[in-house]
Amino acid sequence: MAKQDNEDSGRTAAVQSVDRALLVMEILAKLGQAGVTEIAAELGVHKSTVSRLIAVLESRGYVEQLSDRGKYRLGFSIVRLAGSTSAQLDLAKQSQSACDALAAEAGETTNLAILDDTRAINIVEASGAGEISLRSWVGQSCPAHATSSGKVLLSGLDPREVRKRLGTKLEAFTDNTVNRIVDLDVELAQVREIGWASVREELEIGLNAVAAPVRDSTGAVVAALSVSGPAYRLGVDRFESVAKIAIASADDISRRLGYIG
Repeated sequence: MAKQDNEDSGRTAAVQSVDRALLVMEILAKLGQAGVTEIAAELGVHKSTVSRLIAVLESRGYVEQLSDRGKYRLGFSIVRLAGSTSAQLDLAKQSQSACDALAAEAGETTNLAILDDTRAINIVEASGAGEISLRSWVGQSCPAHATSSGKVLLSGLDPREVRKRLGTKLEAFTDNTVNRIVDLDVELAQVREIGWASVREELEIGLNAVAAPVRDSTGAVVAALSVSGPAYRLGVDRFESVAKIAIASADDISRRLGYIG
């Protein structure tokens, strides 16, 4: 019982430390710069507590000391995090009109997705005229190996990185899901060669999709633009033609992001 109490106490202290560290950064964001005494007064804690928090934040680049002034300000790591968020927001902003236009032309739902480890997360969506469901994919994540967007995103990684992330055996969601890494390797090589990916009822029975890569100014694949629809409308016979317009739309987004390749 005593051991459990100690563990609970330790977790509570850790959470409190995280909360205080975040408050320190909020104080510095508000004041621009501040010394330990000033921060301690704002937090209502002892200066030694603030000193320990500052030391950790400074070691990770979230706080930096102004030379010979005894004051601190936010560090470059904050800019890095903000830049990452800004990049995603800019990507979504630049992609919505392209998603809308593609949905209108294809008559099916379009999504823009980014990669999060082994999953594709949809951040933009537009519905086509043929849409019959109220379901939204925005904010949802799907296993990358079973989606057209995910395959495009994985194709932008080195094959060794793909294996490192996914392992050798992949989860099967339908009888059509690619569930062996060796088979996925072959498919991703083809995606790199032809410039688009497809799935035929691999995540859900009755759902097909094709996707094309979106690249940033360096040429890296940063997102995937997909067209998805019921198999009776978006059949295999339409894959190539739909992929062609998806590639054109994805290229348009890439140009907006500075890609000129």
